[in-house]
Amino acid sequence: MVLELKEIWTKLNLIGGEYAWITQVFIVVFISLLIAAIQKALFNRLHERLLKTNTFWDDALVDALRRPATVFIWIVGLAFAARIVGKETATPLFDAADPLRDVGVVVCIAWFLVRLIRKAEANIIVQRRRQGEDIDVTTADAISKLLRVSVIITSILVALQTLGFSVSGVLAFGGVGGIAVGFAARDLLANFFGGLMIYLDRPFAVGDWVRSPDREIEGTVEDIGWRLTRIRTFDKRPLYVPNATFATISLENPSRMTNRRIYETIGVRYDDVEKLRPILADVRKMLDRHEEIDQNQLSMVYFNKYAASSLDFFIYCFTRTKVWSEFHRVKEDVLFRIMEIILGHGAEVAFPTSTVHVPDGIEMPGVRHPHPEKMAMPQPEAARENGLGIGM
Repeated sequence: MVLELKEIWTKLNLIGGEYAWITQVFIVVFISLLIAAIQKALFNRLHERLLKTNTFWDDALVDALRRPATVFIWIVGLAFAARIVGKETATPLFDAADPLRDVGVVVCIAWFLVRLIRKAEANIIVQRRRQGEDIDVTTADAISKLLRVSVIITSILVALQTLGFSVSGVLAFGGVGGIAVGFAARDLLANFFGGLMIYLDRPFAVGDWVRSPDREIEGTVEDIGWRLTRIRTFDKRPLYVPNATFATISLENPSRMTNRRIYETIGVRYDDVEKLRPILADVRKMLDRHEEIDQNQLSMVYFNKYAASSLDFFIYCFTRTKVWSEFHRVKEDVLFRIMEIILGHGAEVAFPTSTVHVPDGIEMPGVRHPHPEKMAMPQPEAARENGLGIGM
């Protein structure tokens, strides 16, 4: 068996003979594999160490470089091997190895820059939050997207120039074709510029609670894209709104309110009319001393209506908190305190009632009249004459 292998090796003469190029291709591929493995192990160790540092740029740079570097090594190695094969076999197909290698290098560089921008954005947000600093996620996302789009457009133009296309001709064609594309994709462009206006005007940001009185749109903003904005409704359903919609509707942003308002109407019985003034005075004192009510905002307590079954007064004030759940806790406490004030004055909160006045002379079944003598009703003379008198 060994002798047979030696004879085959001697006949092929892969070192200096006719088929020596096969050995060269094998060596090139093996070296590429070895360099890629060394690079991968080196970058993995380096990234683990850089994660322990306080600087976010170094680990973002290494992490963004790992995959593009591996692909770059294989592109260069395989292109070199393809040149060897093309030179020895004179196959026209392998002539495309050099242009494809150049395009591959451009793609790797663009890939590295896009990854670096994305990872730097994520690291900046994480580090700022760890340090307790406020950061505008919407602005950071907008800048990141603009940078990534710029890198992608630039890399496409460079790749076309590398393949022999005239960039000026491409731009001229794009200017003429852009008119046709603009008419064909009006909605797409409207959504794109709508997203751009959201980033510039900033009516809301990621994490804000928004709602529209014009449309059935209400929820928390999760993502602002170039075409769509994703809003998570309060029943946890995702709502995808085209960005162009925000240019034609009114939008509220309750997340940016300064205070939350308590505006309630409370009724007291008509029987407690003499106690209404001291009740209102005590409610005003309670609101003035309440630790959760913002005293810098307008606060009012006034009697304002004679209702059907109650004397109504209203309270109007603002809480310090803007948190929805905390607001309801404060509102509950205020209402309980008002109830205690009303009961403390010996009064009661009114509820809808009706009073029926029964005139004398009407007998209720099963009810004994306190004055039976008044129940005798005189019979009209005409009724007696016609034989229709009562009691006949």
